[in-house]
Amino acid sequence: MHTQILNRTLLHNPHVEGDPFFWEGGPVGILLAHGYTATPAEVRLLAQALHKQGYTVSGLLLPGHGCSPREMNRCRWPDWVGAMEEAYQTLADRCEQVFVGGESMGALLALHLAAQYTDITGVLTYSPAVRIAPHISVLTYLLWPFLPHVNKRLPALHENWQGYKVNPVPALNQLVRLQRVVTRQLPTIQQPLLIVQGRHDDQIDLRGTELLHQRIGSGYKEMHWMEKSSHVVLLDCEIETVTEITLRFIERVLTED
Repeated sequence: MHTQILNRTLLHNPHVEGDPFFWEGGPVGILLAHGYTATPAEVRLLAQALHKQGYTVSGLLLPGHGCSPREMNRCRWPDWVGAMEEAYQTLADRCEQVFVGGESMGALLALHLAAQYTDITGVLTYSPAVRIAPHISVLTYLLWPFLPHVNKRLPALHENWQGYKVNPVPALNQLVRLQRVVTRQLPTIQQPLLIVQGRHDDQIDLRGTELLHQRIGSGYKEMHWMEKSSHVVLLDCEIETVTEITLRFIERVLTED
């Protein structure tokens, strides 16, 4: 599997460990993808807890991330999908069963993967970016032909979050295109689904999370609201609860499989 090199020079919190990882464990594998502009640091705490329970866990660095906003603007959504598929195939070659999951845009990529590979055991979505918040989506319609990026409100970012200090605008347009593709795929996705959503999330439109829960074709699905958390639920104050919910979901699916 091709491993992208992390360049920390343009990142918020460059000291945080954000490299891609592949941690060997038992026969059940879990693939986790980070969100738009982030790095694997975003999913690392959950990954460590899962690996401690004996699972084989993989966290990839998506194309255009961890290098430069300019490079990210060169990416198209199929580039992210392709990297996700490659990471899945590597994990599936080593494991008997595989769960796929992710935070925000990473959750979209997990859903897209589940639509393509019916042998995936279950899907783990955290703050799924089915729709982005209106104040962000306006960038894709008004600014993307003119501005390469816009500044983020950095004080809102968690101390353990690592990623770009700006939103690359053309790449944001690619995220919107991915959203449209995944929204059409939702009724075809049959695997068990976990949704964990922060109640104070201001980065996505929460109606998109409800839409996911309503339209997914899964016969078994769980939806959990984290009442004190914001967008990055995997780094927020309720991460222990999120981890417990995730472990129970995985165990339940494996038991009933």
